Amino acid sequence: MNAPCSVVDALREMADPKYKAFQAPLLPTVEKDRIIGVRMPHLRKYAKSIKNTPLSAAFLVDLPHFYYEEQNLHAFLIMELEGHRLYEALDAFLPYVDNWGTCDSLRPPYFKKAKDESARQELRQRIDGWLSSPHLYTRRFAIEMLMLHFLEIPRKGDLDRLAAVKSEEYYEQMMLAWYFAEALCRHYDAVLPYFLEGRLCDPVLKMAKRKAFDSLKLNEAQKAALK
Repeated sequence: MNAPCSVVDALREMADPKYKAFQAPLLPTVEKDRIIGVRMPHLRKYAKSIKNTPLSAAFLVDLPHFYYEEQNLHAFLIMELEGHRLYEALDAFLPYVDNWGTCDSLRPPYFKKAKDESARQELRQRIDGWLSSPHLYTRRFAIEMLMLHFLEIPRKGDLDRLAAVKSEEYYEQMMLAWYFAEALCRHYDAVLPYFLEGRLCDPVLKMAKRKAFDSLKLNEAQKAALK
């Protein structure tokens, strides 16, 4: 499908050819002709300007999108939603996400604000469903949401489930490594065995170690134990 013309036209007016040239090598799964070259602050500002308008409503149901910036705009508009509307929009959009940039930009503020037990349980259930998706970036999104919202207490069930993932997808491996490196920094004693006892597949282990070595949250003795 094509997005409402005024949306694409607006994005083209914000295009920066130099920024497009900078972005393209960072997005190997996105063809160059699908990148307009719009800087994120401009996209966020535009999303704020059209939220809750008929134009926004039409754009959110006009899937799939062609341009990378359309995907990011869609993500930013979703982030303005809450509750049931947010989950409906996520379930409609996630299957069409085809790159790490859009996936990692999608961080709904509602998830931070949802503090009561029923809201937390609903988020957990949704994440469990997304983790089981056959779609790569839906799983990547789910792992990131676990990292962002459920690492305050080390949950053995989460650690075991993610350690058991033997994905050959680089962008899933990368997010798994990020999760375990962050978990290690927060809960070193509980998570260290996953690094030392062969529980992580080799690519994830290597990337997670690299992230841990680069982290300022671990001291030199803690890092040395990983070698």
